[in-house]
Amino acid sequence: MAVCRETGGIAHLRFPDLLGLLREGDLLVLNDTRVIRGRLRARKETGAAVEIFLLSPADATEAGGEVWEALARPSKRLREGMAFRVGEDLGVALLRRLGGGRWEVRLAARGPVQEAVEHAGEIPLPPYIRRDPWDPRNAADAERYQTVYAERPGSVAAPTAGLHFDRELLGGAKRRGVSTAAVTLSIGYGTFSAIRTEEVEKHAIHAERYSLGRNAAEGVAAARGRGGRVVAAGTTSVRVLETCAGPDGRVAPSSGTTRLFITPGYRFRAVDALLTNFHLPRSSLLALVMAFGGVELIREAYRQAVAERYRFASYGDAMFIY
Repeated sequence: MAVCRETGGIAHLRFPDLLGLLREGDLLVLNDTRVIRGRLRARKETGAAVEIFLLSPADATEAGGEVWEALARPSKRLREGMAFRVGEDLGVALLRRLGGGRWEVRLAARGPVQEAVEHAGEIPLPPYIRRDPWDPRNAADAERYQTVYAERPGSVAAPTAGLHFDRELLGGAKRRGVSTAAVTLSIGYGTFSAIRTEEVEKHAIHAERYSLGRNAAEGVAAARGRGGRVVAAGTTSVRVLETCAGPDGRVAPSSGTTRLFITPGYRFRAVDALLTNFHLPRSSLLALVMAFGGVELIREAYRQAVAERYRFASYGDAMFIY
């Protein structure tokens, strides 16, 4: 779907038609994060199954391993101090209960922890995609739930707008004179948490790690200089760009954590066009899309998407707002 903010027009297209909407001189900004194999299956001494879902590295340090925030279930039956083996090389210890099913855990391995996690863990697919550990589709999922340009491990979910791209389409954009730049936002579990406050603006969004390097900053400046648009592939790319943008729209290299929560009324400084999937109600993602496209125009786009039986969420269809 293509949504024009200037005219209010809505067109129903196929994803390869995006090439006809991009212009020579545009800059396509991609989130190059890579989904970690953060779903760890273990067993208690009794034989009962335990699942550890890694969320993000903690700032705390612990001798003998890495400290992470994680979900653990069945949480009510677990106690601080419990330890489990995941495969042959990875150990998980429950350090501290954080509430809401979240725990502070220590990961320990014979070698590098990240390598052990990649060997023993599974790709954490969205909960509505159900797979048993022995399902033969798991191998395909591990590849399909990554963008073709994923490089930097750290996310618990894929930047789903980027899943539509393949190398051929990116090559076609380049031939049209569209350049690309990479930023990184490590997507956390909180991105998909429902907004439960009565007023959207009072929702507390979780902090997520980001990085925007010199090449990306220079790419934005060059696009501006030649009259091109900054096109963000996904809401995560938007949040990085807007976090790093000054009042004049210039983007400076930066890294750290961001809690930027974009809601209707926000003044965008760096992003001119947005490619995004269709999101669920009462999500921070939908709030950002409405802020960018305009509340009523996006409502109409979603009405048409439902009528046309568009697919929502991670493996769903996409919308280009310009």
